[in-house]
Amino acid sequence: MGSIQVSLLPCKELFPGNFKTWKAAIVCLHRFLCLLCLGFFAVILISACNPIDNTSITGPKPPIQDCRIVQHLMGSTCVPRNPQRVVTLRLDTLANSLALGVRPIASVYAPGFPLPTYLRGRVDAIEAIGNADAPNLEKILQLKPDLIVASSGNFYEQLSYIAPTVVLNIPYPPPSWQEQLREIARVLGKEEMGQQSIERYWQRIENLKQALGERRKTMRVSIANTASEYGIWSYGEKHFSGSILKDIGLERPESQRGEFFYIENISKEKMLDLDGDVLFFTSWGREEDKKTLEKLKQSPLWKHLKVFQRDRVYSVGSHWHNADVSAINAILDDLEKYLLNAPWAIAPR
Repeated sequence: MGSIQVSLLPCKELFPGNFKTWKAAIVCLHRFLCLLCLGFFAVILISACNPIDNTSITGPKPPIQDCRIVQHLMGSTCVPRNPQRVVTLRLDTLANSLALGVRPIASVYAPGFPLPTYLRGRVDAIEAIGNADAPNLEKILQLKPDLIVASSGNFYEQLSYIAPTVVLNIPYPPPSWQEQLREIARVLGKEEMGQQSIERYWQRIENLKQALGERRKTMRVSIANTASEYGIWSYGEKHFSGSILKDIGLERPESQRGEFFYIENISKEKMLDLDGDVLFFTSWGREEDKKTLEKLKQSPLWKHLKVFQRDRVYSVGSHWHNADVSAINAILDDLEKYLLNAPWAIAPR
């Protein structure tokens, strides 16, 4: 009897009254259990009404058939041999996939940044799933991909539950554009197409060398950018655009020589360091960037640039900042347009 009395203590606190009879105790216990059931069902209803929490996507990996093992930054993944529903979590990866003949069903995009011109009209049917730092995992789950290509280990566990996930190795400074192309080609099983793209690049480089002749050994080519939040930038030989100039054998201004990626927040007082025989001024194309550039052009130091005085400043698009093979070919297009077809001859320094 003592143990029964102890078990009824919570009921006595909730429903004070006469507990001298068993009947009263049973009625109280019945009411108590009813309250517990009501609370339990309330929790279920609240959970059902709330949206899915992206971080809660966990569980065993779905079974994969007819796949091949691909080693990557987070380990190894069995990737479908001919993936049909690919999701990419980096814009360069999206562009490289398209160049390799694989059309993803969804991709992240850079919010606030216009698409590069070479992608416009090619990604209209490709679903937007947020940005690289915060992809919409719920939306990815609903799309039922058969392969996810990421560029960081963030959300790897959740992504791996949704579909086989490969994480590309893109640290900072990033590897060369050739290495990035080879890696995504390996993941997609398109190694031959990737190698053909690289061979076509070297053929274009040789054609440019021959067309420029001896001029390329004395022509100083400068690359700069301006952004509202980062001021003036210049690009070194390790940057994708800088590596192209190096492959051609073009000279660079002294401030842009060396194995560095880029320098940002260059003061206006050092603007003359951007001078050269030719200046390619790239822009991401945002309205605030255009305003920043116009303001920069009003500076007296801008007008002291010899390249400005000679009218050899060329405004080019954001592809000069990108690493995918389509961007690289667009840069080569610009070099052919402005260095081969310009109505001027560069005098030796």
